[in-house]
Amino acid sequence: MRNDELLALDRAHVWHPYGPMPGRAEPLVVASASGVRLRLAEPVEGRAELVDGMSSWWSAVHGYNHPVLNEAVRGQLEKMSHVMFGGLTHEPAVRLAARLVEITPEPLRHVFLSDSGSVSVEVAAKMCLQYWRSLGRPEKRRLLTWRGGYHGDTWQPMSVCDPQGGMHELWSGVLQRQVFVEAPPAAYEESYAELLRTAIAEHAHELAAVVVEPVVQGAGGMRFHDPAYLRVLREACDAHDVLLVFDEIATGFGRTGTLFAAGQAGVSPDVMCVGKALTGGYLSMAATLCTSRVADGISRGEVPVLAHGPTFMGNPLASAVALASIDLLLSQDWQVEVKRIEAGLRDGLAPAAGLPGVREVRVLGAIGVVQLDHEVDVAAATRAAVREGVWLRPFRDLIYTMPPYVTGDEDLARICTAVKAAAAAG
Repeated sequence: MRNDELLALDRAHVWHPYGPMPGRAEPLVVASASGVRLRLAEPVEGRAELVDGMSSWWSAVHGYNHPVLNEAVRGQLEKMSHVMFGGLTHEPAVRLAARLVEITPEPLRHVFLSDSGSVSVEVAAKMCLQYWRSLGRPEKRRLLTWRGGYHGDTWQPMSVCDPQGGMHELWSGVLQRQVFVEAPPAAYEESYAELLRTAIAEHAHELAAVVVEPVVQGAGGMRFHDPAYLRVLREACDAHDVLLVFDEIATGFGRTGTLFAAGQAGVSPDVMCVGKALTGGYLSMAATLCTSRVADGISRGEVPVLAHGPTFMGNPLASAVALASIDLLLSQDWQVEVKRIEAGLRDGLAPAAGLPGVREVRVLGAIGVVQLDHEVDVAAATRAAVREGVWLRPFRDLIYTMPPYVTGDEDLARICTAVKAAAAAG
């Protein structure tokens, strides 16, 4: 199909994420991808290929077309591509669940597999709500979180996304009203820690759980906070009989410099959500892990089952490539690579602080953020990055990068140049 024909059909029929129908901006057509490069169907701004600075929304940590992950998919495809998980099981899903239990913080012991990060948060909320109902305390049905968060686009996760200025503000008054406290400061402040303790204590009688993104708030604003706040939450939740949920969909599998962000605080949640990099960006899959306390509580209830069962739950292809991706990550010195990327981002993005309109530059692990003092001109910023041979996806007042861990120093420098160009143009 010619490129113009494809784009015409795209405009007529395809609804892209966070966009109108029909779309107003013409997407770039990707013909193939390998390593850290996206090859375009036709050159744009003189570029036939782009270095991917986004890891395809933070998932492709090993890059594209990786031989180990390709072989995992091919090998499983020859056995079975899918089989229902109700009443049946299979080796890839069982091995994946066991591997996740092995590498996540104690005492997470039980794994519910689903097909997207947002659904994994739905499942986490359902676990917490049903836990308290099973214990005869149905009044504990609200969730507490801090502002600036993002947990997905399905119903329950939307209720714990930032209610003001977030992408789900449209649904205020329709979604269940949750309990919000102010967004966490970057540095530790005892006054804010006390705010968390007080809010949990005051609402403990109605709280099923506290739900937060640990250390890094992702699509809600790419903000970082001191891991010590996670210890405050753990202690307060324990003191007031409230469950604690960590949404590690964006932060899991090494992105912040530790395998999971919870490790930076040395604490464990009652429920943890993982996704995105779980399959190395190959197939859609997520998981919700919980402790035996949560699982046993639900199983002792009047309705002793978790009534949730996605059609593609435990998909063998996704399970096989997820297991291969985890093993590939852990077989390498990924921490050295993430630290190398962190150092490259710090050096490469530092000059952006002096650009007009830049409010702040911040880097943590394999995450680099340039925050503007105004809404970014997405089209102009994107064009500027493409001219430098890099794919970025700015949003709100942010131009950021989360490159694959296999990004070399030369390509990393190119990404930094593109971020600065995008900031100057946007």
